[in-house]
Amino acid sequence: MSHEAHNPVKAVQTANEIIETLDELGGARVVEIAERVDRSQSVVHNHLSTLRELEYVVKSGNEYQLTLRFLGLGERVRHRIPLYDAAHPEVQKLAQETGELITLLVEEHGQGIYLDIGQGSKDIQYPAIPGVRTHLHCSAVGKVILAHLSEAERETILQTHGLPEQTPQTITDRAALADELELIRDQDLAFDREEFRTGLKSVGAPITRQDGTVLGALSIAGPAHRMTPDRLEGEMAAELRQSINVIELNLNEPNVR
Repeated sequence: MSHEAHNPVKAVQTANEIIETLDELGGARVVEIAERVDRSQSVVHNHLSTLRELEYVVKSGNEYQLTLRFLGLGERVRHRIPLYDAAHPEVQKLAQETGELITLLVEEHGQGIYLDIGQGSKDIQYPAIPGVRTHLHCSAVGKVILAHLSEAERETILQTHGLPEQTPQTITDRAALADELELIRDQDLAFDREEFRTGLKSVGAPITRQDGTVLGALSIAGPAHRMTPDRLEGEMAAELRQSINVIELNLNEPNVR
C-alpha cells in the first residue's frame, strides 16, 4: 500500500522527479528536465551533478542519462525475494512449453509489478518487462491479487489508482469488479479477455504460502486467436496450476526439488 510521509524531504522528492523524467524521456538536457519538474536550471544541474558523482547518471554531450547502476540495485532486490528464486525456473519452463507469455506479478504500493517474465514466442511483442508497474484491475494476474487483498486494502487502491480504461473490455465499474473478484475467489482462477490489451487474453492464479497468504500471481497470456475458450480455460489453466504447484512446493519445502 502507498504511504504518505509526514515530513517529506523536498530534495529527495526533487531528485526522484529528475530520475523519473530521465527514465520517461530516455535522456534529456538540463533545460528540458527543469521545464518538466518545474525547478530552476541551477537546482536541476546541482542534483544531476550529485547523481553523476554517485554514478546514477552519465553525461553524453549536453544530455544526461540514467546508468546501469539501477539495474544492479533492482536485480539484488529481486533476488532477495524468495518468490522470485522459487518461481524463475518454472516461469521459463512454462514459457517454453506453452509458447506464450508468462508473467509473475506482485503488489507494491497499490500497483502490480512484474517480478519475472517468460516469453516462449518472439512473433508478438508483448508489453511487459520486469520491474514495470501496472494497474491491477485490468489483467488476470492483477485481478487475482486484488481478489485476495482485504476489503480495506482494495478500497485504498481503488481510491488511489481508480479503474482507468485500458481497452473497451476493461472493467471500470466498481460493482462489476466486485462481482468479478468474488468469482475469482470461488474459482481460484482469473481471466483477462482483452481487458489489458486488445487482442490479448490470459489466465491467472494465485501463489500462496502454507498459511494461505497470497505472495503473488502467475499468468499465461497469448494472442486471442490462439487463446480459444477451450485452450484458455482448459489446457492453459491446467498447465498454470501444475506450475504453481511446483512453485509452492519450492517455497514451502525449499530443500525439495
